[in-house]
Amino acid sequence: MARKTKAKPAGTTLTNIDAKGEARMVDVSEKPATERSAVAEGRVVMSKATLVLIETGQAKKGDVLATARIAGIMAAKRTSELIPLCHPLALSKVTIDIATDAKLPGCIVRATVKVTGPTGVEMEALTAVSVACLTIYDMIKAVERGVRIEGIRLVEKIGGKSGQYRADK
Repeated sequence: MARKTKAKPAGTTLTNIDAKGEARMVDVSEKPATERSAVAEGRVVMSKATLVLIETGQAKKGDVLATARIAGIMAAKRTSELIPLCHPLALSKVTIDIATDAKLPGCIVRATVKVTGPTGVEMEALTAVSVACLTIYDMIKAVERGVRIEGIRLVEKIGGKSGQYRADK
């Protein structure tokens, strides 16, 4: 269950739908440019043997984690080209952290995105995580096709009119 850490009620209308029920890009021209950030995460679950290939650098396609980091950063920068109605943003920071986890077994991918602007970066963080996870899959699919991508979600967002949000653990 997710919770807001600031006591503001959630919106009751979809902002990308106009009075006629048609999709539209939200006008953010009157909103002040403020510092905003978002953190998203996801998991790539695989066999222990495949994880060992990643950790030891023996994947045939090359450095899986480095490639996934670059892919995630590139995806965050191009979110507005991938997700309809997203505003193009001049991102100030994108960080992709990938940790291997023997208990999973697999990789935990976390993206942190920052901007100073009139709209948030939740979609950029979620897109970065999604593409980084897909890249890990692509790099190891020749060894294991049953890899699962799961748990992609927004962990935290800071800034903007709605304030701070932090997902429950």
